[in-house]
Amino acid sequence: MVHLDSLSVQGRDEVGAGWRPTRSSTATRTNVPLEDVPRAVSVVTAEVMADLGEERIDRALDFVGGVTRGNDFGGMNISGYNVRGFTTGAMYRNGFSSGKGTNSQPDAATLERVEVLKGPASGLFGRGEPGGLVNLVTKQPRAERFTRISSSVGSWDRYRATLDTNSPLNASGSLLGRFNMALEDNGSFRDFIEIQRYVFAPSLSWQITAKTLLLIDGQYVRNDNVFDRGIPAIDGHFGQVRIKNFYGEPSSGKIKNKNQSLQTSLEHQLNEHWKLRLAGQFYHGHLQGAATEPSAPLAATPHIVRRFYRVRNFEWQDLHNHAEVHGQFSLFGWEHQVLIGVEYELYRSDMIYPATGSTNAYGVDIFEPSKDHGKPPPAFTSLSDSFAREESYAINIQDQIYFTPNLIGSLGLRYDSVETSSQNRVTGNRSSYDRDATVPRAGLLYKFTPQVSAFANVSRSFKPNGVDSNGEVYAPEKGIGYEVGSKLNLFGGRLGATLGFFQITKENVKTPHPDPLVIDSITVGEQRSRGFDMQVSGKLTDALRLIAAYAYIDAKVTRDNRANYTGNRLAGVPLHNASLFAVYELPHGFEIGSAYTHTDARKANVTSDFELPGYQTVDLFARWRVNGRVNLTLNLYNLFDKEYYARGWGTWAGVPGDPRSFKLTANLKF
Repeated sequence: MVHLDSLSVQGRDEVGAGWRPTRSSTATRTNVPLEDVPRAVSVVTAEVMADLGEERIDRALDFVGGVTRGNDFGGMNISGYNVRGFTTGAMYRNGFSSGKGTNSQPDAATLERVEVLKGPASGLFGRGEPGGLVNLVTKQPRAERFTRISSSVGSWDRYRATLDTNSPLNASGSLLGRFNMALEDNGSFRDFIEIQRYVFAPSLSWQITAKTLLLIDGQYVRNDNVFDRGIPAIDGHFGQVRIKNFYGEPSSGKIKNKNQSLQTSLEHQLNEHWKLRLAGQFYHGHLQGAATEPSAPLAATPHIVRRFYRVRNFEWQDLHNHAEVHGQFSLFGWEHQVLIGVEYELYRSDMIYPATGSTNAYGVDIFEPSKDHGKPPPAFTSLSDSFAREESYAINIQDQIYFTPNLIGSLGLRYDSVETSSQNRVTGNRSSYDRDATVPRAGLLYKFTPQVSAFANVSRSFKPNGVDSNGEVYAPEKGIGYEVGSKLNLFGGRLGATLGFFQITKENVKTPHPDPLVIDSITVGEQRSRGFDMQVSGKLTDALRLIAAYAYIDAKVTRDNRANYTGNRLAGVPLHNASLFAVYELPHGFEIGSAYTHTDARKANVTSDFELPGYQTVDLFARWRVNGRVNLTLNLYNLFDKEYYARGWGTWAGVPGDPRSFKLTANLKF
């Protein structure tokens, strides 16, 4: 007989504190032990991010295994990253969608951990790509009173300060408050690049009664930075122009991105085995500003980088509600942990951006762009002005079944209905469509010993494909993923590992119509990704902690009506990528460590041969814990000063990574 912990609505301390997380809220949307989840979930905690000196989440994702960076929209946000071979923008915050619109990059100062659910997740989170998704779990109020202040200075006049303060707000401790703040003023090794950032994140926990808990989580982020697409590759090769070169226009100024969000969650314990959870999110964003953007040189003038000028005025908002019942019961001698929920989401966006054409006259020299800066932009030649609306309803059913203490199953079914409409306010054209899908998932895990278990699962995904020029609805993209793997719990629980072999196939990929006179696409394409990934984290000894990841991914086009595309590797997917970060504790409060990353070459576009070259980086870490309240941390990045490109743009440009640099951080706790 299996005995599950009673359901509770009591406030909890941080989950996964330290380098060895043991629980996850992403894989089942309930707080369950990672060792009981029959699929691969990778977690990077706040402690790891702090040791890495992470300020966003890019570096954290390097230590997940099977995740690589994608387009960052000129430094504005993370609009794309790659999970198990498929590019996606799916980003969640405490289980709510936060990847829609053009939200600023997440700030590590607000995060308790970053969780990556690998493989198709439509059976739990709805429409999306089949590779997986990222869920950001924010810091919540705790019972203890503390204040943490950090201040850092780094290369190229980079300055950052953070505050994390937490306190009970009444004598009984039933009302808790926490406030996180980050302020940033950064220069860059790139000419004319500057970033100012302001983050404010208050949260409140109120234990109204022994059976009722209210959580409120707010966040305001403002990001002001210069739009930057990187530097060009000449004849498909980098290294021929200086990485500091800026091909935009300094006088275009900064783009301002303001985001506000409010999340609430009310949990009420109905009895020992059942509880009700009502949760909601509202977020709003506004991006406004001008940018001069580069375009590929013409063959006749390869020394001139053409440019165009564009003004963006984007506004978006999202309302997302959950209503769930969580329960436990016994049936046929098996213990069941169930979730039954409904969801409603309404997303709206306005996008206005007049633009000029790309011209040589407004262009800059490919080797010395600064000598051509100061040109006035040409007259606008086009205007985009559109409105989009997406409304969806969903029903979620999940059952985590404990057949025996060692055999655990998971079954899930989700029904989604999506209604989408859009309007081009320049032409007056309107389009709309609706789609629904029922998506199942299933998994099984067996614990051979307390240290070793094996799991297998199958899951599906779906994603609407839009409409053609006649208003006909395209068949949705559909994915199916298979995974087998193992979970290890070693050295008395100090070290954990998850290993997974997978194959994911995506069907109904849009391809051009075989008749060049027909502008509509056809949904006959197929893509497949298969491989192996792993993550290891925790402590090898009391003094040595580490996190490591590796992935081998073979992702390619398996069917396309263009014969020469079949067999092409998918964009942004290295064949191999690996990472290792280890820290050793020395006597007298000293710690030293090093981080290593390796990424193979990646295709910038599935339709071209242009590649971002592979790279390796080595970082160093040192900390002195002066006493229980004060510590000093030094991070030295890219020790060997390697030139590398973590992101590409189009088929001719890339964003260079930082050269050798440092960051010195002082931390105070009281």
